[in-house]
Amino acid sequence: MTYVVTVETCIPDDAPDLDALGRFGAVVLIERGFGSVAGAEGPDGVEVDVLDVVVAARPRGAEVTVTVLAPALEAAEDAVGAVAQEVLDRAEQLTGWLVVTSEVRLQPERVQESLAAADGPDAPPSDPAARRARHTAARPGGPDDHDDGTWSEIGEDAPDPETEIRAMAGRLRSFPPAAFGASPDTAELAAGALVHAAEVLIDELYDDVQTLADEDTDVAACQSHLWHLDRLPARHAAHYDEPFARRFLVTAVALTTRFTDGGFHHLGCLAEELVLRFLLDQARVALDLYGLLDDDVETALERFRAHVHAADGTPADEAPDPLGFGTWFTPYGADRYVHPYAADTPEDEPAEEPEGA
Repeated sequence: MTYVVTVETCIPDDAPDLDALGRFGAVVLIERGFGSVAGAEGPDGVEVDVLDVVVAARPRGAEVTVTVLAPALEAAEDAVGAVAQEVLDRAEQLTGWLVVTSEVRLQPERVQESLAAADGPDAPPSDPAARRARHTAARPGGPDDHDDGTWSEIGEDAPDPETEIRAMAGRLRSFPPAAFGASPDTAELAAGALVHAAEVLIDELYDDVQTLADEDTDVAACQSHLWHLDRLPARHAAHYDEPFARRFLVTAVALTTRFTDGGFHHLGCLAEELVLRFLLDQARVALDLYGLLDDDVETALERFRAHVHAADGTPADEAPDPLGFGTWFTPYGADRYVHPYAADTPEDEPAEEPEGA
């Protein structure tokens, strides 16, 4: 039977919170560790096959979702927990990390129903991003409760996806509810969806980087599934190789960090414009999957987009056209921020493409 085991890990109590790059590094190390594992042993030597691993890092650790084939739930939980601890122990940079829990949170029957419905009327969404959003759970947590036009706090034990998404709204620290031009209730839902979308987007962009690295190719020639990079303008697909993908991922980390740490002032470059589009699309996918995307929320997300562009003095419908390629990571001005890892250098300018290409 197929089981989805969720492993919660934590960093040492005396260690500082992981920043954005620290979380990215943890994801890389944990995924590499599991990548070398084809199977594991449960109680009494019962064999368990590892099918898929998704890692989502948090400030105080990481959540690892492992899909396995196992004869019983207990075997799946014990085997995955043991392998996860072994992966942590092997990585020197993760010294002191511990497995806190290893448990199946989804009912096995629900997993079987999903697989059985693959070709039926109840089939999961055909779009891979939509499927991933369906199974990626938002994490609770909000700021202190206020009644002064800022975000309100929601309890940590969120019982359903809507409550969990709303609980994330307070993490969008660079934007007050007024940025959405909607009622407080609608603004809270839209803000939480953006924070949720940021986590999913960064996970999936990392997967895209790894896919291009594994195939040693670019998007134009890639034979495997990609989450987002194949949605960039197709005429430049041959330029979207692993180094480009890494720069785009770092840009997404930098922009969403500024959104959530209170430090956002302006979009820094054209690549950030594209990240913003992906972020809004991902938020809509998650809301739609949970039946939460109505006209009011859609309007709130559009007003948020306009608010972000208003910081530049540029209407959203006059944002730069992404068809040009050579300056995607070039700062819009001396006062704009682009992460040093991603910033354009003269040699990044691609050779001119022949007319009609």
